[in-house]
Amino acid sequence: MNEAGKTPLIDLRNIYKIYYMGEEEVRANDGINLAICEGEFVAIVGKSGSGKSTLMNIIGALDVPTDGEYYLAGNDVSDMSDNELAEIRNSRIGFVFQQYNLLPKLNLLENVELPLLYAGMDTWERRERALESLERVGLKEKWRSFPSQLSGGQQQRVSIARALAGNPSLILADEPTGALDSRTGRDVLDFLKKLNWEGNTIVMITHDSSIALEAERVVRIYDGKINFDGDVKEYAAII
Repeated sequence: MNEAGKTPLIDLRNIYKIYYMGEEEVRANDGINLAICEGEFVAIVGKSGSGKSTLMNIIGALDVPTDGEYYLAGNDVSDMSDNELAEIRNSRIGFVFQQYNLLPKLNLLENVELPLLYAGMDTWERRERALESLERVGLKEKWRSFPSQLSGGQQQRVSIARALAGNPSLILADEPTGALDSRTGRDVLDFLKKLNWEGNTIVMITHDSSIALEAERVVRIYDGKINFDGDVKEYAAII
């Protein structure tokens, strides 16, 4: 799926994640090879227990593989320390979660500022970046509001603004419509598409094939292996 001669943003090489339950070996990821280039919108789809969440954790530098190599923007993430992984997460990856993960006692601006605060950015630049991100998602005027004062769709847009604030290489969206009604979920998907059209690289994790069809490319995980990787039109033809 790579353009000829183009270095992938995400490059997973023969990735294994192995757990043991008593004497039973569980291969949550079983020899995954996957390359994703800058500017792609890729859906990783699979049923519960397929290994997609394990793969998401590895892509998001939340976990490391048992074996194999993972390069993110040319950096070998496979055997980094916890501190190094935290730095990669903070500087390279913007996370969008199903349950938004907004702090209820902070206003919208303070929630969006959080990753920039952890990055050690000074107060003025932090505030400017956060306001710009809120403006991108259409919520700048509500910056003083608290999460409880927003609808679910608005809270998810704040989560997206937080993901964008650090100008990450990758936006990793974990079931971004899972807590939303269908109409609001449609709005969030349309916004993710807009971000992709603007050049952002998006990897979306979902169990729902109809949601996966909103991406440009679909990677399906089954029993820890990739059993489909192709254009969304090809995927639509086989489901």
